[in-house]
Amino acid sequence: MSNIKLIIEERASNIGNFMVGRLLPFREKRMVGPFAFIDHMGPVCLNDHENLDVPPHPHIGLSTLTYLFEGSIMHKDSLGNEVEIKPGQVNWMTAGAGIVHSERTPAYLRHSEKMLHGLQIWVALPKEIEKMAPEFFHVESNDIPSWESDGISFKLIAGAAFGKESPVPVYSPLYFLELKTKERKTVKIGDDLFGESGLYILEGAIESEGYTYEPKQLLVAKDSKLCEFVMQENTTVYIFGGTAFPEERFIYWNFVATTKDIIEEAKTKWLEQSFDNVPGEADFVPLPEQGRSIKN
Repeated sequence: MSNIKLIIEERASNIGNFMVGRLLPFREKRMVGPFAFIDHMGPVCLNDHENLDVPPHPHIGLSTLTYLFEGSIMHKDSLGNEVEIKPGQVNWMTAGAGIVHSERTPAYLRHSEKMLHGLQIWVALPKEIEKMAPEFFHVESNDIPSWESDGISFKLIAGAAFGKESPVPVYSPLYFLELKTKERKTVKIGDDLFGESGLYILEGAIESEGYTYEPKQLLVAKDSKLCEFVMQENTTVYIFGGTAFPEERFIYWNFVATTKDIIEEAKTKWLEQSFDNVPGEADFVPLPEQGRSIKN
């Protein structure tokens, strides 16, 4: 029997003035471990008058992880951070009780052609700290654990696995790994993973028990400890997952919480514009129409 429990196809979604490929949440699988949301951005070439502009918007109850393959994003938040995100770096913002941030093309790139390609991820917080004070960390690419094994290049972008630990300060047991190979290789993960596990194919293809899977597919495993597959030539995959929470999570817009009441509080707070502001930013993303339901 195949170890693949579910295949999720990347779905187009509009995040304002930019199209992304949405992987999570999915109607049959809302979360994988603590991972609640994954968007694949690009690859897209923006011309000299096209830019990424996501005005200030709020988050609660989660950590965001931005990881770029190409391009650059300027991050500004209500804690006063202003950081340019470049390929290979990790932008880790923990919202907790509430944070506001904007994401834009940096000023020096706004009048030139540029590429943008990467992943944006939400990791839900454990119930006991979902209202913690917001935090922000930026990790340089050379601080991410990287190693080679049997012709496969590994990066541990966040969490812990293979006896290694990323400097990204996560708040629950999880892992987010990059695997790359130029040659056809068999991967046997064994006991190095735990909890729920998903595999996203960025480029190339993998083979598992007679089936071939290609880019823009997210494969959710039945058992992370039975993770074995063949990577074809010039393949890059991302494996993520971890220990699932005992409680369900509700998702509305940019809010993740263990109760609908917490989300209602956040909605009211944003409508009243009583979240802290992003310094130097005057516009904002309005709350979606009130008729939308809170998803679980």
